[in-house]
Amino acid sequence: MRKANIEGSDKRIAGARNSGTEASAQPAPLLVILAIDDDPGMLRFYKAALAGERVRVESAADPLHGVELVETLNPDLILLDLTMPGIDGMEALRRIRLSDPEARVVMITGNYSIESAVKAIQAGATDYVCKPIDPEKVCKIVQETREQVDLTRRENRLENQFAEVFSLEGMIGRSPRMLEVFDLVRRVAPHLRTALITGETGTGKELVARALHALSPRAQQRIAVFNCSALVETLAESQLFGHRKGAFTGAINDQAGIFEWANGGTVFLDEVGDLSPAAQAKLLRVLENGEVQKLGLPQAIRVDVQVIAATSRDLNVEMKSNRFRPDLWFRLNMVQIELPPLRERREDILLLARRFLQDFASQYRKEIHKISRRAESALLAYSWPGNIRELENVIGRGCMMARRKVLDLEDLPREVRSQTAAAPFSAMTLENAEKHAIIHTLATTQNKALAARTLRISRARLYRLMEKHGLDENSPEKE
Repeated sequence: MRKANIEGSDKRIAGARNSGTEASAQPAPLLVILAIDDDPGMLRFYKAALAGERVRVESAADPLHGVELVETLNPDLILLDLTMPGIDGMEALRRIRLSDPEARVVMITGNYSIESAVKAIQAGATDYVCKPIDPEKVCKIVQETREQVDLTRRENRLENQFAEVFSLEGMIGRSPRMLEVFDLVRRVAPHLRTALITGETGTGKELVARALHALSPRAQQRIAVFNCSALVETLAESQLFGHRKGAFTGAINDQAGIFEWANGGTVFLDEVGDLSPAAQAKLLRVLENGEVQKLGLPQAIRVDVQVIAATSRDLNVEMKSNRFRPDLWFRLNMVQIELPPLRERREDILLLARRFLQDFASQYRKEIHKISRRAESALLAYSWPGNIRELENVIGRGCMMARRKVLDLEDLPREVRSQTAAAPFSAMTLENAEKHAIIHTLATTQNKALAARTLRISRARLYRLMEKHGLDENSPEKE
C-alpha cells in the first residue's frame, strides 16, 4: 500500500493556513474532523496541517474504532483512507453511511483508479482525493466543509423563520391553497357568526376553528369543542343542549349543555353531518333564534355563541339522501372554508415534518436534528391518505424508533418507505455514471451554467456531453 510522502510538509503548512479567505469579525465555528487512517504519520500530518483552522481533529488508526467514533462524535468531516487492514475504506464508508446518512466523507487513497473513484462516489463519498496530499488541499477540503456547514445552519435558521412567517395560530403552510385559507380566516374572523369547515379527515379542521376563535372578538371567552360522532344520539343531545334532573333515566342532576357553558364564546361542532335529525332541529333553533332547548325544560334559554361546524362528508349528498337538513346547511354555510388534502399541498410536507420532528425530539428528549434526504424523498412521494394527522404520527413513530441523530428511511413505516427505491448502483457502468451525474446535476440546479460549475467542467463541455448521451436541452431529466 502506497502511503503519502509527508516529508517537508511542515514548510508548506504555514502558507496553507493563510490561503483561505480573510477571517470575519466573528470567529468561525469549531468543526469536528475525524481522520481514519492506519498510518500514524498521516494522522500526525492532518493534525499539523489543520492546527490553525479552528477545528478539533480526532483520529483513529483502526477503521472499526473510527466507525464507532462517528456515532459519538457526529463529525462535520471524515477523512477516510481507502486501503486499510481489517475492513477497507469502502466497507467503513458503508457502515458510516448506515450510521449517519448525511455524513460528509472524503476518501483518501494512494491507489487511484477510475473504478474505485466512481464506486466511492456512488457509495456516498463527498470527494475522492489521491495521495500524496498537501496541506493546501487539506485546508481547502476543510474550508469547503465549513462553507457547507455554514450553509446548512443558515438553511435551518431560515427554515425556522420560514415556519414562523408561513403560520397562523398553530397552522403551518406555504402552499398557495393554504395561504388562501390563512387569508380567508384573517378576513372573516372579526365578523364571524357561523362558518363551515370542510375537508378530509386529518386535514386540521379543528386548528382552523381555533384560529377563527383566537382572531375573533370572542377570543377571551370560552371555546367548546364537541365531536358529533363520538356519542350515541341521546347523550349527544344532552351534551349539546343540557338537561334537567329527571329528564331521563340516570339524569340525577341538572346539567348545562356546551352552548350554555360557552355562552359568549364559540362552539365548534366537529363532524356535524353525524348529528341526528332531532339534534339538527335544535341546532337550527340555536342559529336562528339564539335559543337552547334543554331536555326536560319547557322554556328555552337564551345564548349568544358563534358556531363553527366541520365535516369530512359531502353535505350535498347527505341533503339529497335526506340525512341532513337543507335549512341547517344554509345557516352553517354563511362562510365555507375548504381545507385541501396534504397530497395537494406537497410544498408543506417537509415544512410540517420538520416542525413535528422538533416537537417530538424535544418530547422524547432525543438529539434528532434532521431528516435524511432519502427519508425526505419518501415523505414527498407518499400519498398521505390520513393527511396531516398521519404525517404527525409517522414522524412521532420515527422519533421514537430512531437510534441515531438523523431520522432516516429505516425509521419510517413500511408503506412510506416503499414509495422510493434506490437505483442499483452496482450495475452502473462508468458511462452510465457520467450520464447519471449530468442528469442529476441538471435536475438539481435547473441551470446549465451552474451545473457546469458544479461538475467542474466548461459549459461547452457540458453541451458536448449532453449531446453524447442524447440529453435534450429542454428535457434534462430525459434518460
